[in-house]
Amino acid sequence: MTADILLTGVTGQVGFELARTLSTLGKVWAPTRTELDLLDPIAVAAAVRGCQPRWIVNAAAYTAVDKAETERDLSRQLNTALPGELARLAHELGCGLVHFSTDYVFAGEGEQSYRETDPCQPLNAYGADKHAGEQAILASGAAALIFRTSWVYGNRGRNFMLTMLRLAAEKPELAVVADQIGAPTWSRHIAEAVAQVLVQVSPTTLGERAGIYHLVNGGETSWHGFASAIVAQSGFSTPVRPITSQDFPSPARRPANSRLSCDKLAEVFSIRLPDWQTGLQQCLQARGLA
Repeated sequence: MTADILLTGVTGQVGFELARTLSTLGKVWAPTRTELDLLDPIAVAAAVRGCQPRWIVNAAAYTAVDKAETERDLSRQLNTALPGELARLAHELGCGLVHFSTDYVFAGEGEQSYRETDPCQPLNAYGADKHAGEQAILASGAAALIFRTSWVYGNRGRNFMLTMLRLAAEKPELAVVADQIGAPTWSRHIAEAVAQVLVQVSPTTLGERAGIYHLVNGGETSWHGFASAIVAQSGFSTPVRPITSQDFPSPARRPANSRLSCDKLAEVFSIRLPDWQTGLQQCLQARGLA
């Protein structure tokens, strides 16, 4: 099948939204896992060469952060090897690549917002594998855009917002970590911003604008603050008690500071996402809850 855009990860939060937004830019082929095995490099290469896209948009990823500590092979295949292979194919065919990465590439020290040029020091296997995927793309020579985002949620799949909605209906009280700070980011806003970027460039005109960009909703909060807003805006009265990261140990360490500066995206493409509170309100409205 030929198409203007080959989209992977269509069943995920960001991929689902991308299938909608990218359809305005041309013909999109978004194979499911049963249609294309992303763990099979031969099948991936055949699909890309057969599709002959202008853009490969890779929204596929292994996102089970805690499980990545023990399921390292699977994490490496999807978060490092697959992006590297897609970048190699993009370079070979002269098409562009869009890839998504994470705030977890950083150690999360201090209170300043991380810029794209700040050194990466992942605290966990997931972050390390995502960083290695970034490096593979940058080394490939492909015309590529890498968007780092954080705390992604939406109205489908598994995410923090949906978990809080379920628990608020089931539990008399919620206890949520209050010492990790970042920007909850609605998957639809990510997809809309990517479409806005691709309107402005082509693989042949990307040039110096290629590289890494931070893409998150504006403002900042803690997981506790995010949970409190979800509960309140959804009409629940369930109390949300703040706890520390030490009170809620997990197999994978999380950065305490996940703030990402999006100034580069605003300067290069004149795009800046709404604040996280607006994103949450719009997401809940789309769900019929706000």
